[in-house]
Amino acid sequence: MKNEGIVIRVPVKLVRRNGRKLVFTPDGIAPPRMNPEPDDFIISAVLRAHLWNKVLESGRARSVAELARKEGLNESYLARVLRLCLLAPDIKQSVLDGHHPKGLRLIDMLKPFPLMWDEQRKWFGFSRYADADDDLLKRSKVSSSSASSPK
Repeated sequence: MKNEGIVIRVPVKLVRRNGRKLVFTPDGIAPPRMNPEPDDFIISAVLRAHLWNKVLESGRARSVAELARKEGLNESYLARVLRLCLLAPDIKQSVLDGHHPKGLRLIDMLKPFPLMWDEQRKWFGFSRYADADDDLLKRSKVSSSSASSPK
């Protein structure tokens, strides 16, 4: 008896980005991650943006130029990182939790992006995660309210 095996064909597209190979489904969407993979570069930038924003709001630095001098950074870079404060709260939370689209890189987030949160979700590829996040939020509210209600 001859062992021929089974051949399974799956239509996918392999794309190389920054030396990494990503698998995309036929509709051009990368499959969602099963396990969170926090990106330390993006997380650090989001945290720095909020820290620098507090420094500016408190008056410890009068301008982005002054803050950049104090931090020893390029003014343009600091301004681009500061823009991350304008991200939708759910995008920030997703990034911190490691639930961001595959292939999303800090360099992409530092480019000009829309100010409207719905547009940001589409721009960065979070729109497909929004429904799942809404479901998770609803479930957590239901479970927390049922846990706190007297029996």
